[in-house]
Amino acid sequence: MHEIFIQSTNMEGTVFAPALEQLEHVKSEQGEILTRPFLDACKHILPVIDKFGTAMGLVKSDIGGNISRLESQYSSNPSRFNCLFSLVQAEVETNTTKASSSCTNGLLWLTRAMDFLVGLFQSLIEHEDWSLSQACTESYNNTLKKWHGWLASSSFGVVMKLVPDRKKFMEVLGGGGNLNADMEKFCATLSPLLEENHKFLARLGLDDMKAS
Repeated sequence: MHEIFIQSTNMEGTVFAPALEQLEHVKSEQGEILTRPFLDACKHILPVIDKFGTAMGLVKSDIGGNISRLESQYSSNPSRFNCLFSLVQAEVETNTTKASSSCTNGLLWLTRAMDFLVGLFQSLIEHEDWSLSQACTESYNNTLKKWHGWLASSSFGVVMKLVPDRKKFMEVLGGGGNLNADMEKFCATLSPLLEENHKFLARLGLDDMKAS
């Protein structure tokens, strides 16, 4: 986390710049999603989540935990797990995909959390009159809510009232770059990758697991 903060503050432009740089290298020559650049791009969004303050603490913790789980397995054999989906395929072979601590579960919930963030950023781009709380709630309802139980949904509704003022939030994100352009590029680049993740998991019957 400390390393990410240093990298993001040393780069000119918005807080999205480091993630955009990683996304340029996310596909292999064969068109497969590479594990390390994908996880690094997701990791570089953690400083963006920090700008929400305490309201997004649970989302940040969830994303960070799932990245760590996938990174740990990747590090155990980088050549074998060079491609993102190989982490899941290894668990298919051992029939461990549905374990709560599986990489399959980690990838699924990481993808869903990134769906939520992409939806949030798209709402901020498309609805300049919306408050940050309104954009968060709309994205949550469209992405994570159907996978959460009543308790998680209720908790989310409470923390959404704690998000900062939209104007201040956007100013903090902007830095020295074109915020809307970077935000739009981030969404446009990441969305197809997330869709690819969902399609891969759906083919294996693993895209509809709910929170326990």
